[in-house]
Amino acid sequence: MSDLKKKLHEKIENWRPRTTKLIKEYGDVVVGDVTIAKLIGGMRGIKCLVTDISYLDPYEGIRFRGYTIPEVLEKLPKPKDGSEIPFVEGFVYLLLTGDLPTENEVNEIAEEFKHRRVVPKYVFDVINALPDDTHPMVMFSAAVLSMEKESEFVKGYQKGISKMDYWDPTYEDAMNLLAKLPEIGAYIYRAKYKNGNIIPPNPDLDFGANFAHMMGIDKPYDDMSRLYFILHSDHESGNVSAHTGHLVSSALSDIYYAISAMVNGLAGPLHGLANQEVLRWIQGVMEKMGGKTPTEEEMKKFVWDTLNSGQVIPGYGHAVLRKTDPRYKAQRDFCLKHLPDDPIFKYVDSLYQVVPDILREHGKAKNPWPNVDAQSGVIQWYYGIREYDFYTVLFSIGRAIGVVSNIIWDRALGYPIERPKSLSTKMVEDIAFKK
Repeated sequence: MSDLKKKLHEKIENWRPRTTKLIKEYGDVVVGDVTIAKLIGGMRGIKCLVTDISYLDPYEGIRFRGYTIPEVLEKLPKPKDGSEIPFVEGFVYLLLTGDLPTENEVNEIAEEFKHRRVVPKYVFDVINALPDDTHPMVMFSAAVLSMEKESEFVKGYQKGISKMDYWDPTYEDAMNLLAKLPEIGAYIYRAKYKNGNIIPPNPDLDFGANFAHMMGIDKPYDDMSRLYFILHSDHESGNVSAHTGHLVSSALSDIYYAISAMVNGLAGPLHGLANQEVLRWIQGVMEKMGGKTPTEEEMKKFVWDTLNSGQVIPGYGHAVLRKTDPRYKAQRDFCLKHLPDDPIFKYVDSLYQVVPDILREHGKAKNPWPNVDAQSGVIQWYYGIREYDFYTVLFSIGRAIGVVSNIIWDRALGYPIERPKSLSTKMVEDIAFKK
């Protein structure tokens, strides 16, 4: 048993009594109220899920295991080659245990991933069998689902293992899948967009660097990959992709079913497509302005004209955040160092300088600050990934890290199948009209 798995087992054994006590002794305590607006409005903001993996603080942004994004980027171990972004492997350790790993612990996970990363040939056969014009997210989802027959959880369940041990084979499935995702993603990209010119993995490289290598993109894209996967890993449990993975897993469907479903949810235009839509919009703005970098006054006029015409500024505003998304800030710092003169980034920067003040003056935005989608697609474009449809595959690789961490803990704490109660419109009307 690896040191990570031993540490996780200790954490689980110490955590279980807390959950049991809450259910048995405080199960009737009311946490929040549900209004008709929330009932009909997509359950937005209803406090009905529990996760210790991440929390979205309105003023500090996403916290991973209690650590802010700046803290995560500062405290986690980094490669010794001058790279500035931490190992994804160390981030996995943090999400699973809540502890900051040592360099030795990161190296152990990196070695574990190396032993687990070999993708079965039939997975590539599945990808290759799909029509050339198949969306890359379909390819990715199908590739993940095709590996379901490898599930250690299914084997254990069929043998009748104790419910208290469900987390163990789930952990094995999760680590097996995570180790393979970079190669599957890069293979889809090279097969679909680079004439099938596949670049084999380099077993001496870490998670992020190996992905960059297989994509055929030089430094510092290895750091960009590490940063992208960390920033997109988790965002509480209520967003569509995270909640879909949790929901499917709650039926004791294995990791492969759950992550394939997660990918499908992320593919929707109201969820994972936002970064490519923002990029398209910025490129449209550039075309309208003749490609030249606008002055501050020119950009202010454009923003006001956009708002006054009833349109929005994509990438700005967030349902929860009340400050600049720290994920945006981390990417902005990367851009200022590595692509400050890129024409598209100059537009991103110009928008950042004027939009918040204008939105505050406009008065209709609770949060006038940019979110992560305001420039994540811009960075991928700069490094040569010009195929918009692939951006959600990148998102999926990162998001899987957070979702499998949640699922492992769901199994460890024995969370039941998710089954909310529905009401008819007539019932809701009866409740409303009695008030």
